[in-house]
Amino acid sequence: MGGPDAERVAAVHETGLSATADAGMDRFARLVSDLLNVPVALVSMVTDEGQFFPGMIGLAEPWATARRTPLSHSMCRHVVADAAPLVVDDTRADPRTQDSPAIEDLGVNGYAGAPLTDTDGQVLGALCAIDTRPRQWTARELRALEDLAAACSAELRLRVASRQRESARAQAGELAGRLRIALERSQLLLRAADALSGATSLADVRRQVRDLVTGDLKPVYVGLVLVEEQGRLRRLVDATGSAPMEERFENYRLQDAWPTARAARENRTITIHSAEELSGDYDADAVAAFASLGLSSAVCVPLPGTVLPLGTLVLGWDQPHDIDIVEQALLSSLAGYTARAVERALFVDSRIEAARQMQEALLTELPAVPGLELAALYRPASDGELVGGDWYDAYQLPAAVQGGRGDTLAVSVGDITGHNLRAAALMGQARSMLRQADLDHAGRGPARSVTAFEHANQHLGLTVSGTLFHAHLRPCPDTGAWDLTYANAGHPAPLVVDPDGTVRRLDRHGRLVYPGLPAGPARKDHTVRLAPGSLLLLYTDGLVEERRDDIDTATHRVGGFLARHRHDRLPGLLDRLADHAAGPDAHDDIALLALRVTGP
Repeated sequence: MGGPDAERVAAVHETGLSATADAGMDRFARLVSDLLNVPVALVSMVTDEGQFFPGMIGLAEPWATARRTPLSHSMCRHVVADAAPLVVDDTRADPRTQDSPAIEDLGVNGYAGAPLTDTDGQVLGALCAIDTRPRQWTARELRALEDLAAACSAELRLRVASRQRESARAQAGELAGRLRIALERSQLLLRAADALSGATSLADVRRQVRDLVTGDLKPVYVGLVLVEEQGRLRRLVDATGSAPMEERFENYRLQDAWPTARAARENRTITIHSAEELSGDYDADAVAAFASLGLSSAVCVPLPGTVLPLGTLVLGWDQPHDIDIVEQALLSSLAGYTARAVERALFVDSRIEAARQMQEALLTELPAVPGLELAALYRPASDGELVGGDWYDAYQLPAAVQGGRGDTLAVSVGDITGHNLRAAALMGQARSMLRQADLDHAGRGPARSVTAFEHANQHLGLTVSGTLFHAHLRPCPDTGAWDLTYANAGHPAPLVVDPDGTVRRLDRHGRLVYPGLPAGPARKDHTVRLAPGSLLLLYTDGLVEERRDDIDTATHRVGGFLARHRHDRLPGLLDRLADHAAGPDAHDDIALLALRVTGP
């Protein structure tokens, strides 16, 4: 590529970095390795003699100890020469890199590098991700790499500025303070890239942003406002209730005279220096909100979107606060990280909501059966990111397929492995397949239906795994009792509360449902009689898997609660039972199906 010019090489040396480990640069390399899932990541500084790595992770010996290579082994030199990112899916097939000895010596088969620049725009080196296999880089990975390269460039500029400060002893005091603040804010961006990359809910995004800026910029208020459909704005309300005005002014229009709306509408940062300035340019609601927070100054930074801003990041102070150029650049970068986190959270929310709607749509409307009272409850986990395969079912089997016995009721409860959209989809398939098995194998008992379901699951390659309890109930003539015939595939044992309050566990069970397991003993039916006044509870493990107790203790507590309240109306009883056993913050979905024998 020809030797780098003397000015650029001098700028590289001005950073003070060398072929020795630098904690800050190593941290950038670790972030690249973690976020892009690559075995090797480098902060490479390129000179006219070669390249050296002040930041490095994953490089093999002898290069790991030397922390440098000749230019012949440098792909980062192309980034420097072109002053642009270099992305190569397969270095062996790309004309620019196919002859590089780095392929054989360093194992570089997939490469992505982004420029590291100084304040004059000179490219000092590259922040690069390396895979030992050909790699198709995604747009999201490349955006993350460019964001980290921007933060790393800011760090390099601070290193250069710090060295220049040391040479300007006459201004050491003032410059030291400014650089310390700038360094802290650069670290803020680094922490933001790290923290916000893992945020998956809007509440988490707001919490992370608030925690990030509170220590460095010291605002007394941090808020987020999002643009929604039909030109509406929605303020994210802090669940702690620390800012009551957020609920009062939660929704307003993009065209309203608010500084937050103006920032989003005009896609530029709006600064409020005083309450007087606010009252002169904006409407009374904005002034009231400002006053209720006790603010003296504020800044509203648009959250950049693909076409239009996604919303506005708001920071407020209870004293005058001037935003200089460095701080404005910091806030713009922070808004960029926040916007990407908001996009991810909105995407996750939409998928979770779709899965929940699908899951709840598949849950059964309970039939009316003379002699029985039925009720069911489905309660999703308190963690909004979880959607799973918990389900219940109850349906009457037609007399024509039951050999003339017309009052047979089939009941099921199950838990498909996983907490994602796939688990919810498989739950729907399992439920339908078990119903079909009941119809196709009429009169042969629930064990035969479960076996038929497993056979179809195995040979159709559906990979449904988990636990289930499936039973048939038939009335006993003239007694008011019902016979419960069941097969249990590894599911938590249902509970029966007899009329006198005695609690029984139906703990006879077989193996769980898991395709590919060696064939075990044939599934068996077991029958118990439920006298009038008996109460049967089917449940999933979310009811009894608690962090404070083992399952047996939790199950015993559930049985005791049922016995004490066995005469209560079932719908209310199930709600109170879920509150009692799992609490309001259950960590897993809960599905309950209860049945009481009311008599003839």
